[in-house]
Amino acid sequence: MAQTPGRMKKVWDNEAVSLGIYISVPFCRTKCSYCNFASDVFSRAMFDKYVSRVCADIAGVERTAEEVGGRIERDVDSIYLGGGTPTVLDPAQLRRMFDAVRSQFVVVSDAEVTVECAPGTLTPQVLDTLLQCGVNRVSLGVQSFIDAEAASVGRLHKRATILDDIARLSAIGIDNINTDLIAGLPHQTAESWQGSLQETIATGAPHVSVYMLEVDEDSRLGRELIAGGTRYHAHFVPDEDAVADFYVAACEALDSAGIAQYEISNFARKGQESRHNLKYWTRQPYLGFGVDAHSMLPSPAPEIEAVRFSTCDRLEEYTAGSSLKKFAVSRIAALEETLFLGLRLNRGLDLQKVAARFGPIGLTELRPNISALVSDGLLYQDGDNIRLTSRGRLVSNEVFQSFIVPAETSS
Repeated sequence: MAQTPGRMKKVWDNEAVSLGIYISVPFCRTKCSYCNFASDVFSRAMFDKYVSRVCADIAGVERTAEEVGGRIERDVDSIYLGGGTPTVLDPAQLRRMFDAVRSQFVVVSDAEVTVECAPGTLTPQVLDTLLQCGVNRVSLGVQSFIDAEAASVGRLHKRATILDDIARLSAIGIDNINTDLIAGLPHQTAESWQGSLQETIATGAPHVSVYMLEVDEDSRLGRELIAGGTRYHAHFVPDEDAVADFYVAACEALDSAGIAQYEISNFARKGQESRHNLKYWTRQPYLGFGVDAHSMLPSPAPEIEAVRFSTCDRLEEYTAGSSLKKFAVSRIAALEETLFLGLRLNRGLDLQKVAARFGPIGLTELRPNISALVSDGLLYQDGDNIRLTSRGRLVSNEVFQSFIVPAETSS
């Protein structure tokens, strides 16, 4: 869609904000035991049907915005293909989705365009396609540089595969690379974790994401851990204290290497922070397409701050044309989101700016909670700025619960 001369942008928090686009690709070569996402191994016969549905949804974005009661921005400054493993698609299928986005939106010249890749899926044809589609950032699902740890959770790559992929990406000019690491994999020790950290630093990748292993019923490994079993190497998973120590060690090692933490799970060299992910944490508008994709758009209705909506999390239902799940975000809910999403960032929040945006009432109710968190060593306060302490980041979900505004205030 061509740019309209003189068109005014939607003002979001007093700034002109471009849209972020997320496309979910739920296909993998293998299902990792720790994975709790809506992705799995499917027949390649499903790929084209899925891509067609995604492209149809992108083409119908105007109708979707009208249906949910949101307002869309046509300028796009970030595109993110996540998964799953988008690079298991055929090059022609990848191009179809990028072409669909560019046919409906104005992708700005300096847009951040990211594709998630599993090491070992970057064939020469895929690399050529990434360049043709304007991809300038790649997120590699490394998880561990230790071959035995990667194999224990079903990863198919080895250390040498990762290093080769990074070298080939850099050779074609894509050197804005993120490496994902997981603290708490089976067989992981303090020594092996340091090994993965040092390997990561040595690659020169400017961005690193560090996640602590999630234990829940949405993954095979999580269910086995809850049951106290031994399948999937569950009895070799480090305990919670060890995992917390690994996370602290990552913060220290990466910071010493000039890869500074800017969000609970994310670290970057100066100027290399993920633009797309910052949209989520600063509540900027974004659209998601595909299975289990989430969106948030501003609402033109004065009593509603924004509208959030999502697709279903089952591939068969999605391709069959399932309806969206949607809900309105009130101003009080938007205040809560601003607090707990903003506190994910190391820079924290300016309470004066929050009060100016939402009014003082809800924030006044929460000030005793803030004082208590400061006293407990979970928050640091400097004037009107609050941010999580190192200990607060380890129990961030508990901290965020303290920022749910009491029901009588929100009525």
